Amino acid sequence: MSTSTGARPAAAHGQFDHRMAVFGSDDAFVAAALPFLAEGLAAPDEPPPVAIAAPGLLAVLRDALGADARDVGFVDHTDWYTGTAANAVAQGAGYLAANAGPGGRVHLLMEPDWAGRAGRSARESTEWIRYESLANLLFAPFATTALCAYDTRTAGPAVVDAARRAHPGTGVYEQPPVLVRELDAVPLPPPPQSAARLPAPEAVGAWAAGRGLPAVDAGLFGRAVGAAAAAHGPVVEILAWGEAPACVCELRLCRAVADPLAGFVPPPGGEAEPGQGLWFTRQVCAYVDVRDGVPGDGAKIRVQYA
Repeated sequence: MSTSTGARPAAAHGQFDHRMAVFGSDDAFVAAALPFLAEGLAAPDEPPPVAIAAPGLLAVLRDALGADARDVGFVDHTDWYTGTAANAVAQGAGYLAANAGPGGRVHLLMEPDWAGRAGRSARESTEWIRYESLANLLFAPFATTALCAYDTRTAGPAVVDAARRAHPGTGVYEQPPVLVRELDAVPLPPPPQSAARLPAPEAVGAWAAGRGLPAVDAGLFGRAVGAAAAAHGPVVEILAWGEAPACVCELRLCRAVADPLAGFVPPPGGEAEPGQGLWFTRQVCAYVDVRDGVPGDGAKIRVQYA
């Protein structure tokens, strides 16, 4: 079954067209992919469409395309999805900047790497759904056409149901601020009573090294926490706990972090530098949780290195 399988005109210039296909067999994948790629091949002012999926699916797709396969790009999804959801934002933005046509025009068939992440935690899945939802805002200025492919053999029903809410045209779509607020309504576990209180962000690197992170990683973690503090401080309290590699640091702030896109908007050039606040933090760390709390209260930013 596919939410979007038929060919249709691509979105107007500067309008992100974010589609979803759900399938449970190789044949169903091909049935969803072929008209989408044909649409891309026929679109004016566009480079060749690209299929990003599991190697087995790419193989059957090549066979089904026949001679047209030479005009389609093929990328193993383990080469595209190499880290966190925030890393996927950087990958997508970088690709559009380097390869898309005018206004970001390109057709991308994108299957997230679920099979390669066996045992993906509920927390990882939540972050992926957050990315899928925020993509509607992040890429809104671009005329990119994306078909997100969800294989029910590797992505569970809860993930598929949640992903439907992140894609326009599914009948259950939720506006990104609504869905993100719902995701953030789940409280974080409280810090352990043994959590250390650090005097300043500059102390995080030394603390992490003392908890077993190699010097390079400890320094990187310290810079990631410092970038978040510099962008959203002043900081009221810094708590730290855990052992390498899962070192955790929580910043308690004076003010809220009201922007749901904080740390997801790629900077000019796309490179991650400490001066780029939560963008740098999200690119470096496995998890970055932001909780604004009750109105008038300060935010909490919880960062976990790995």
